[in-house]
Amino acid sequence: MFSMVTGFMNYSQQTIRAARYIGQSFVITLSHTNRLPITIQYPYEKSITSERFRGRIHFEFDKCIACEVCVRVCPIDLPVVDWRFERDIKKKQLLNYSIDFGVCIFCGNCVEYCPTNCLSMTEEYELSTSDRHEDYTIQTVMNSTQIKIDKDKPFDSRTITNY
Repeated sequence: MFSMVTGFMNYSQQTIRAARYIGQSFVITLSHTNRLPITIQYPYEKSITSERFRGRIHFEFDKCIACEVCVRVCPIDLPVVDWRFERDIKKKQLLNYSIDFGVCIFCGNCVEYCPTNCLSMTEEYELSTSDRHEDYTIQTVMNSTQIKIDKDKPFDSRTITNY
């Protein structure tokens, strides 16, 4: 008989404890009803990006010296840099620069280590498309009027393609 009474007391204590937990959770739920919503209505309202946000990479062709630091620091060797060595001025001339955003992990190493600051991260984050074959790349090619390859003049060229 004594074990039956203690069993009933344990059952009643557990029931009271469960009711208390349910009451506490109900109070928490009611306290959240006075708060403002945090969710934004995305297509109509844009989220405010932070100062250090890593969005689409912007490239300035005129500043680039074709040093290929961006290729060396990229963990997936993504940037493709085509250049030609001009012997008369003893400098590299950039011919083509491209980054495929379908593969890019937006780590920001290329932007951080670029010595001329020709790469920068923008706040643009809407890079999705409905077709996977749609162009995601930065493709910067020098104008054909600026590229004059003289057939008689020898030049050194190097192309890095790591796809």
